[in-house]
Amino acid sequence: MLALHVLASGSSGNAAMIENTATGAGVLIDCGICKRDFLNRCDEAGFDPGRIQAMFVTHEHGDHVKGLGVVLRGLAKAGNVPPVFAAGACTANSSALAKVAEAFDLRELTAACAPADNQGMANAAFDDATPHAAIAPAEHDSPHAAGPGAIEAAGMRIIPFATSHDAAASFGFRIEDAADGDAVGYLTDSGIVTAQAHAALRDVRILALESNHDPKMLAAGPYPYVIKQRIASNSGHLSNGQAAAELGTLVAESRTAGLRLPQTVVAMHVSQNNNDYSLARRTLEAALGDAGCYAETLCGYQARLTTAR
Repeated sequence: MLALHVLASGSSGNAAMIENTATGAGVLIDCGICKRDFLNRCDEAGFDPGRIQAMFVTHEHGDHVKGLGVVLRGLAKAGNVPPVFAAGACTANSSALAKVAEAFDLRELTAACAPADNQGMANAAFDDATPHAAIAPAEHDSPHAAGPGAIEAAGMRIIPFATSHDAAASFGFRIEDAADGDAVGYLTDSGIVTAQAHAALRDVRILALESNHDPKMLAAGPYPYVIKQRIASNSGHLSNGQAAAELGTLVAESRTAGLRLPQTVVAMHVSQNNNDYSLARRTLEAALGDAGCYAETLCGYQARLTTAR
């Protein structure tokens, strides 16, 4: 079984651990927080950072990578030097990642997930930011099929998929337990849900889904107009309503296909200026209720740990 430990989530810093609870090993997604907070929240989660077997970078923005180098140096002093997976375009566009590449084992990250059926349409659409609604589902499609970019680490299979964000490249992840098939879906920092992301997020037990802003709060908020446009764009961040719509569709499609429904949903990257934790959570709860799925609903917080098991 897998556990998700959200160490931090928000515009000031992001980091999340996926733990294989059978072995105590894990993989880290992003590290945009300081070493002190990273270690303190790992300790609070009961996770030994010496058991990290790989690190994954969603994209190169500072709130996702600024703590990576110092945390890696700390782990190296303790005898653990896990490989880091990041897109080459992100490394080329980030001084923080370039420094990591000079001193540590940084490997190329590429998208690996597409629907198993209807491949001709998928191959044409999945390399861009096409919303999933533009892809007609096959009658008997399986939830996903991993390509050569899938990565094995810590007894898990990590399947990167493309997201739509204003970065050099950006990814979400489907993480599967190699032993029992348990699965976590992880999507943050995306202005739309791409077809590739939608396929990867079906049939998971734990779903971490961006619910960044409330459109009314964003419109009335203090940000400059150009920033508001960026956040609300197709390469910005998902709103509460967009997250709720995706969640409802995932539940409906999974039920129809006889796949797992999520048992825990975590609202991610909740804005502290343009949203409210309780509002993000209530919006997702309402979508689950409308879909007849009564999963636990949590929030990933900027300054405290959230664990989903």
